[in-house]
Parts: sequence; structure tokens; C-alpha cells
Amino acid sequence: MYLVIFDCDGTLVDSQETILHGLEEGFAAVGLPMPDRRTGLSIVGLSLNEAFSKLVGPENHHLVGAMSDAYRASKISRRAAGLDHDPLYPGTREALDRLAAMDEVLVGVATGKARRGVDHMVEVHDLHGRFVTVQTADTSPSKPHPDMILRALSETGADKSRTVMIGDTSYDMEMARSAGVFAIGVTWGYHDAGQLAAAGAHAVIPHFDELDGALAALPGFGNLFDTNLDRETV
Repeated sequence: MYLVIFDCDGTLVDSQETILHGLEEGFAAVGLPMPDRRTGLSIVGLSLNEAFSKLVGPENHHLVGAMSDAYRASKISRRAAGLDHDPLYPGTREALDRLAAMDEVLVGVATGKARRGVDHMVEVHDLHGRFVTVQTADTSPSKPHPDMILRALSETGADKSRTVMIGDTSYDMEMARSAGVFAIGVTWGYHDAGQLAAAGAHAVIPHFDELDGALAALPGFGNLFDTNLDRETV
């Protein structure tokens, strides 16, 4: 059995505008100036408290709780109003459908989002039934700690040698390496190819169309695609 784990923000969904809005609410709540766009988005992938801690520095650590609360309240309010429908990146649905259709593949999520954020994404984009394991900031330390992947392995019974983490940040790559699984970086999110490679990515791709090839090139994964190819041509 193979386990393919995806990050959410910057990998499956383009959430930069809604994340920036939430950050603005957090900074406004404590009277601090919002950082520039690039700096703000540099923390995507981290859990909320960790993200604000990195942005405000140790001298303002006492404000992090209030900032996170304001961010969460904004998200809940906007979703209730029918807002924050982050679009899927091109090719996302097709990639998930291909993998979900493979009997030998389990698909999961490991994200700095709260579980309600993942549930919202699944509901909005009708991704029901795609993910057999969902790991979030509610139950795990922030990336790059390997806990999310280790929990996913425990839940599914998958072997590390047949598990891969797909994400757009160095935090995803570092988490995968720490957990002892493969890592594939994607460049349409928040960190560039150089950062992903430096963080330990086994492969870096610019579009979901190249995912199957990157997976097939991983040691032990080629048999998966050979097997499914044989089934399709019988």
C-alpha cells in the first residue's frame, strides 16, 4: 500500500488572499502594523501560533494568543457568510481523482490548518471521500515536526518506504525528511524551487501534470504506475 500525503494551503488550494485577510485581522487586534505581503505569506504552512510568533518576534510573544484568536474569529465569520472559498489550483482535482482511483494508494492531508478549515475545503470543493487520513494543527505540533506524518502512518498502516509528502514549503520538506518519508515540492505555492530543494525535496514540480512522473521516479513507486498501466491496457 502507498500513502500520498498533501499539504493544503499553497498545494491544493490558493488561499493567499484569505490568509492575508486573517493576518490583517490579527495584527489589527493588537495594534501592530501588518508586514508586507511577501513577509506575511512566508509563514504559510506553520501552525497559527507559530506563524504569528515568527512574524512578531520574541518581544511581542505575549500578543500571539490574541492575534490567533482574532484570525480564527475572522475565518469563522467569513465562512459563515459564504466567503473564503479558496480556489483549487489547476490540476488539483484531476490529480486527487487519479490517485483515489488506484486501489494501492491511500491519500491523506497534513496541514497547519485547523480541522474545521480542512472540512470547509472538502465541503466547498466536494472532495468527500478523497482523504483517508487528515492531520491538522488541532492534534499535532507545527511543521516541520514529523508528528503529522507519523500519525498518518500509524492510522493507515503504511510503510515509510512507500509514503510521500507533497507540499509547497520548506516546512513540508523538512517534516517529510524528519519522518523518514519521500518529499515532493511544488512551486505554485509559497516557497521557490531553491528553498524546496535545500529543504530536502526528492523532486520539485511546476505543475500537477508532472506529479505522476515525479511519483513514478521515486524508488519503489514505479511499480505502482506500471501495475495500473497494465490494468488499463488489458
